[in-house]
Amino acid sequence: MIVVDANLLIYAYDTASLHYEKSRDWLEGVFSGIEPTALPWQSVAAFLRVMTNPKLHGRQYSLNEAGDIIEDWMAQSNVRILAPSDDHWVQFRRMMVEGQASGPLISDAELAALTIEYGGVLYTTDRDFARFPGLRWKNPLV
Repeated sequence: MIVVDANLLIYAYDTASLHYEKSRDWLEGVFSGIEPTALPWQSVAAFLRVMTNPKLHGRQYSLNEAGDIIEDWMAQSNVRILAPSDDHWVQFRRMMVEGQASGPLISDAELAALTIEYGGVLYTTDRDFARFPGLRWKNPLV
């Protein structure tokens, strides 16, 4: 299962990003493919937070526009939303401790835990994920 980090979602819609074209092409391929693809709520919320921010240097989206984009993603037959399981805390705590995560890395530990829970591979451009033992991750832009 492909688990998509927020940075790839944002780059694919931020025309001012240096990663725009590669991210857009990759994301369109994933969403139109057959491999199971997961969007953690954390990634969806980050997309909304960034893309509706009026201070964004690229194109800003209204809440309705961004919501429509997310609904289009969710309408794809291979896409599902990932939510933490009842046992999420155990894996989340392990990622924080073993990955020596604190401060801003806590959200990375949570995403790593969620990806491991579901047996997925996290697709991201963030190399900080290398710190989490047992996490399978790839940068699709390299």
